[in-house]
Amino acid sequence: MQEIIKRIIDIFGSLLGFAILIPLFLIISIIIKLNSKGSIFFIQRRPGKDEKIFSLYKFKTMIDLKDERGKLFPDEKRLTKIGMFLRRLSLDEIPELWNVLKGEMSLVGPRPLLMKYLPYFTEKERIRHQMRPGITGLAQINGRNYLKWNDRLAFDIKYVKEWSLFLDLKILIKTIPKIFKREGVVEVPNTIMLDLDKEREKKIGV
Repeated sequence: MQEIIKRIIDIFGSLLGFAILIPLFLIISIIIKLNSKGSIFFIQRRPGKDEKIFSLYKFKTMIDLKDERGKLFPDEKRLTKIGMFLRRLSLDEIPELWNVLKGEMSLVGPRPLLMKYLPYFTEKERIRHQMRPGITGLAQINGRNYLKWNDRLAFDIKYVKEWSLFLDLKILIKTIPKIFKREGVVEVPNTIMLDLDKEREKKIGV
């Protein structure tokens, strides 16, 4: 029953979010379009509930700047000024409300991570995929980008094991002030930590 209520909250929450944020959505869309070519959205395949793959939507925050060999430059060189602003206030994640409305994500849950990380999760960590990934989660209110990978994934495990509607409410309430205070936000996360695959390959000497 709680799962059904959670889904109902996701539907109404995402619809309400769109209704409130539509003026901001349009303004951001226009600014991105005026400052970069192509789509205003960053679309990437991510593993969701039961590791089912879905397309994650975010506002585009980087340009496709490549070197003479056609290889993309590091993220910090491709991040635009408007992109940096959007990331600081987590506004780049507004389009994820569409993923929530479609049932691919939830308002609260473990963050959807990169596809390339799938082989590097331990069996214990894989239970993070037993629930829909979220826009915010337990790790996001406890350090976010400054958390080490083991700690971040431990919070995901804790969330799945202890999940309740009350826990979701608690996380949502704590998320709001953290957004405005920009706590735990790093515009380019891989400048302060390795990607999960690189970190775990390094530990086993691959």
